[in-house]
Amino acid sequence: MRIVVTNCNTTQEMTEEIVRGARAAAGPGTTVTGLTPAWGPESAEGWLDSYLSAAAVLDTLRTYEEPYDAVVMAGFGEHGREGARELVDVPVVDITEAAAHLACLLGRRYGVVTTLERSCGQIEDSLEAAGVGRNCAAIVGTGLGVLDLADSDRTTRAFLTAGQRARDAGAEVLVLGCAGMTGLQRTVGEKLGVPVVDGVGAAVKLAESLVSLGLTTSRVGGYAKPLPKRRSWGNGETGAR
Repeated sequence: MRIVVTNCNTTQEMTEEIVRGARAAAGPGTTVTGLTPAWGPESAEGWLDSYLSAAAVLDTLRTYEEPYDAVVMAGFGEHGREGARELVDVPVVDITEAAAHLACLLGRRYGVVTTLERSCGQIEDSLEAAGVGRNCAAIVGTGLGVLDLADSDRTTRAFLTAGQRARDAGAEVLVLGCAGMTGLQRTVGEKLGVPVVDGVGAAVKLAESLVSLGLTTSRVGGYAKPLPKRRSWGNGETGAR
């Protein structure tokens, strides 16, 4: 089984970290390839970055020519998943909804710990659109930017503080609210006394399950294939896709 994992930003080091987490979760026989957009923001933090990121990720998938069986979109709360489901003919699993769905199996209410507070509203909208918002007790920012997550000690301390706030708000399960936090669940779960779900690992396992079951995106209704028409992309290229 071949899974491609799309980073939502242009930072190659983050793609490599995400891929390490994805490979750790993948089962035997699953290969994971990371894709980094050639253009877009170096980190996605806010509405403008998110919309740029969505277009860049779609462009990356549109031009990627190697065969694959599923896509994992590794941008927490970022836009683009619906467009990707129209675009490609394999299952597309977004880490945001994957983490939330698994969290709902582990507790009555979950909380999300993310990066900057400015991302909280966007994540809330993404969870609502995925149909899992009603079970979310809190979305709490750590005050760290995406690129700050490379400092693991600082990130762990900030996550523990924010995670306790989410617990105090009623969360029984916590979700890592950024793909750059992948791997953190191993160090914070015991200290906080609740299950901690990593969206990258959750999405990989769900993608594997969908492929193994022979399931893919419905083409009836909202995710029907895009209408054939001329489309111009940012690099001046045109085409039906």
